[in-house]
Amino acid sequence: MANIVCKGLTKHYEGGPPVLHPLDLQIDDGEFVVLLGPSGCGKSTMLRMIAGLEGISGGDLSIGATVVNDVPARERNVAMVFQNYALYPHMNVYDNIAFGLRRLKTPKQEIDRRVREVASMLNLDALLERKPRAMSGGQQQRAAIARAMIKTPDVFLFDEPLSNLDAKLRAQLRTDIKRLHQRLQTTTVYVTHDQLEAMTLADRVILMRGGRIEQAGTPGELYHYPRTLFAAGFIGTPAMNFLPGVIERSADAVSARVNGETWTLAGPRFSTLYAGQAVKVAVRPNYVRIADGAGNADTLKIRGSVELVEMLGADALVTVECSGERIAALIPSGSLPHVGANVTLEFHNRDLHVFDAQTEENLTLASANEAGHAGVQKAASAAGVH
Repeated sequence: MANIVCKGLTKHYEGGPPVLHPLDLQIDDGEFVVLLGPSGCGKSTMLRMIAGLEGISGGDLSIGATVVNDVPARERNVAMVFQNYALYPHMNVYDNIAFGLRRLKTPKQEIDRRVREVASMLNLDALLERKPRAMSGGQQQRAAIARAMIKTPDVFLFDEPLSNLDAKLRAQLRTDIKRLHQRLQTTTVYVTHDQLEAMTLADRVILMRGGRIEQAGTPGELYHYPRTLFAAGFIGTPAMNFLPGVIERSADAVSARVNGETWTLAGPRFSTLYAGQAVKVAVRPNYVRIADGAGNADTLKIRGSVELVEMLGADALVTVECSGERIAALIPSGSLPHVGANVTLEFHNRDLHVFDAQTEENLTLASANEAGHAGVQKAASAAGVH
């Protein structure tokens, strides 16, 4: 196993704009890191550079203690699992898994032992004689993972391996991959655009945007302490609510004028906001509830009409239209309002985020719970966040 260190790593194609801007990143030995972001953000390019399938335009890339900029892919001791299963259709599962070891002229007895060992780990024992066409997508992807595993690499690379599977198979294979990492503790880099995969699998998430690292940290840090408007909107299901607002101040009191409501913003988190500042206020749907008449000074409220009710099982997503803006609330499905009902939504002051409308930076992180945010700052610094 090995760590991965990127120093000033860049990628551009001749005559084109940069695909990756200079970035610094360290992935520790045995860590499971997910590169997350929308299409075109540079995450797959970065993965292919680690694998040796893409050239490096600038900076250094090290695996272990070795700079591998000019080391061929076959000599890096990394194993890659692709979105497309890439199994040989004329071979059965056993032969597909064994293929790499046979090329290395590994003794037959050793090949058989290792094939059956990895097959057992991935529940492929009963499928070793099957051809790929006689298997489900999830079974084929597990066979592709087994073929990568059998080489006992220093680094596992996964390039959106679950994208072609249905929801049930994705959930099953996510569990398989997580258990596999817990057992093997191999350094793993996993690329996806699906934030649910990132949140459930990663030790640390590297959120990318436009060839740069937007934010780096544990899944919990990115969820609870998004540094930018983009990070807040990309992480979390259902998506975060955003409303435009303007800051007002009177002596030491800070408030926000939002959609005809005046919200008092109490506490040190809001102390740096200034009068007239244009902002985006945000709150996650799972922190929003329908008011029951109770509440206190720290409860913020907004009124509107129920536009949509979506059943999700134990919970339901209720969308409320509030003077042209929409706010979603995730509430228990036992007592739901009907479409068209007038309701008051409320949430706690502590659950509100405030973003600068111009810079899109979160204005409520710096002074809030410094101990809790230390991990975010450390992770962002180590990752070379821009």
